[in-house]
Amino acid sequence: MADGQYLKKHSGSSMTRIIAGVAFVVLMAAIVLATVPIGCQSTDPTNLATTTDGEVDRILSARSAGGTEVVKLKGRSFTLDLAADNPTRMIGLGGRTEIPEDGGMLFVFPESRGLKFVMRDCPVAIDVAFLDPLGTVTAVHTMEPEEPKRADEDEFTYENRLKKYSSRFAAQFAIEVRGGMLDELGVKAGDQIDLDLKRLKRLAR
Repeated sequence: MADGQYLKKHSGSSMTRIIAGVAFVVLMAAIVLATVPIGCQSTDPTNLATTTDGEVDRILSARSAGGTEVVKLKGRSFTLDLAADNPTRMIGLGGRTEIPEDGGMLFVFPESRGLKFVMRDCPVAIDVAFLDPLGTVTAVHTMEPEEPKRADEDEFTYENRLKKYSSRFAAQFAIEVRGGMLDELGVKAGDQIDLDLKRLKRLAR
């Protein structure tokens, strides 16, 4: 009886420690994912670990075929490419040498959280407005092109020298347009942007 009680007691203790360890790992993973900077393009292959070249081609083809959303900013209509899944969000506007005056991208995330954007291999200036789950602008930035990754520079050093543009508060959407456009239109924190919120949130992956 005593031996059985000992084994039962210590088996339960071991299981508790295992469960606590698993919970800690899951929590740390969630924290890391919530603070990973998003950019106009990802140059780190690990950010697209589940995305093959064929999938990237499919994403780009779908985008050019009409994966867009018409959004009005201060009464002016913009046709924005829709980035509602992680591979598309990571590619973003990367590699584009120009952005049409009425073009850009609308990023949609599965949940509201603090966001940080960087300019990885983005050759032109980009304006970004972060929006909370209700479509209210939380922050506006003009993101300037960065010096390209140097031949003698490792990925960690490159990533850490890129300027981070923060949403300031929890955000679920981001709108990118050509540099200077948001200032020209007078878009600022506190503005309300009319989006089809429920439908867009359902599309997010």
